[in-house]
Amino acid sequence: MISVLLLAATVAIPNNFLLYEKAAAKKDDNPETSWSASSKKAARLVVNPCQKAALGQKGRTQARTLVYTAVPDYAKSEQVILYSSAAAAGKVLRDVEAAVRSCGTKGYRYSANVTAGLGDRALSVTGQAYQDGKPAVGGDRGIVTRRGNALILYMVSGEWGKPATSDFKQQTKDTKTMLAKICTIADC
Repeated sequence: MISVLLLAATVAIPNNFLLYEKAAAKKDDNPETSWSASSKKAARLVVNPCQKAALGQKGRTQARTLVYTAVPDYAKSEQVILYSSAAAAGKVLRDVEAAVRSCGTKGYRYSANVTAGLGDRALSVTGQAYQDGKPAVGGDRGIVTRRGNALILYMVSGEWGKPATSDFKQQTKDTKTMLAKICTIADC
């Protein structure tokens, strides 16, 4: 157990490990688009229904976050977080699921579904704007996946209409690609 904790504490998420890091590093003169990259261990979860800074912080050893923003209303995020143990990462996934159930308003609701075939456990999280009880334009679609002591998060925000399974196509593809290499830095 001690060797696992030491390994988790010493392994860093290397630069260019995330899928979109090369795109984020390219110079972009378009004032309506931007990338931000961070290796801050305390970065807020990119899938965070309650928008609470403390969600998912306990037990972290490393984090890497990329966010792409395009004006007026499109964003995508990629985040890999390493925790001190698989149990700590599993607790965060359960906490995200609890946040889905407890947060939201009449005009913006969240839902989550367990997604089979991704990592040790995965959730597809939908945030959706509603007007007069019907899906309106606007929302978030994210996948949060645990593999060993790692969490992998992919989120897309934009002008979504009524939620559909196809809304998660790119996030699922990205998650599968990251799962193929996450065990090189995580304790799987």
